[in-house]
Amino acid sequence: MELPQDVLMSIFATLEVPDLVRAGSVCSSWRSAYTSICSLGHCKPQQTPCLLYTFDSDGTKSTGLYSLVEKKDYVLPLQDLPNRHIIGYKYLWHTGEVTVSDSSSILYYKAFVSCDPSMGGGYTVVLIHNPCCQLSFARAGDDKWTWLPPYSDYEDCFFKDGLLYAATLLGEIHMFDLTDPKVAPKIVMGKVKDFLYENIYIVEASCGNLLQIWRSNDLPKGDAPEGDEDDDDHSFDPESEFDSQSYVHDTNTIKVHKVSLTEGKIVEISSLDDNLLFLGHGQTLCLHAEEYLQLKANHVYFTDNNELYLFEYKDNHRDIGVLDLENFRCEEIVSPQIWSNWPPPIWLIPNPRRMKLASH
Repeated sequence: MELPQDVLMSIFATLEVPDLVRAGSVCSSWRSAYTSICSLGHCKPQQTPCLLYTFDSDGTKSTGLYSLVEKKDYVLPLQDLPNRHIIGYKYLWHTGEVTVSDSSSILYYKAFVSCDPSMGGGYTVVLIHNPCCQLSFARAGDDKWTWLPPYSDYEDCFFKDGLLYAATLLGEIHMFDLTDPKVAPKIVMGKVKDFLYENIYIVEASCGNLLQIWRSNDLPKGDAPEGDEDDDDHSFDPESEFDSQSYVHDTNTIKVHKVSLTEGKIVEISSLDDNLLFLGHGQTLCLHAEEYLQLKANHVYFTDNNELYLFEYKDNHRDIGVLDLENFRCEEIVSPQIWSNWPPPIWLIPNPRRMKLASH
């Protein structure tokens, strides 16, 4: 006897995306329930992030999705893979004017969306982009980007209560009301350090606290260009004659700070307690472990986020792993790595509603 559709949908609403997709392929009745639940957006809200990556298979570029829940990879052939290399642009510093260049360029560093576009209604996209990691935004339906001068060196952003918060390399936090026609940054916290070594992230914890995370890397391993070992800024010239593929840049320290905007200061904390972090070249996430039983509390799941290493050493080993904040031990997610080194893997939360839209 077939189960009623409402019963099937109640069951499907508890499933992670891989199980949901498999359930939808069992029979026509289950497929109907799967289609309905995706269309209505009634899927399990706490979908576990997956690692989106590419790889070469028999000369064909393919994309893969690695499930942390199942510790399994899923493969789908993909043609014309989009990436950050697009027609080149010249972005004038003082005016925000954009003109087309005659060469390929990497235009943006990170992108952020204010809400899920598949839910309907308005949304805003914010870019951290070249030159010098500035900010621009566009609303749904806009035909151009709006530049947000005069600051630069932005590292991360997130939306809260309709406002945009952006963190700089020096730990400053700026707030923007993008609905204001005269939008201008409000500095809600000044700089908290004087050097630009770490990557900076900001995110709201499940308890509502604002966190600022500092991530630093080991000094490069491998055959560095002669004379660079004693260079104070640890910079490397990608055109130098050395074995560039032996150059490895690994995460060695992640520090978590609780932010007090009212006091304008940060305090380092020793534990995330029941929370966990996802860091990398995308949206920073702070999740509650009780809602993600296959993930580890007080751990940081990370992918590459060092701009020099990421874009200048595309053929090199990717810095991807899981760090235990209690003992600072790091382990690889998959060994050996199953992905191509470029484009770099990123964290992705599967959206069943978008899967349904894509099927149309």
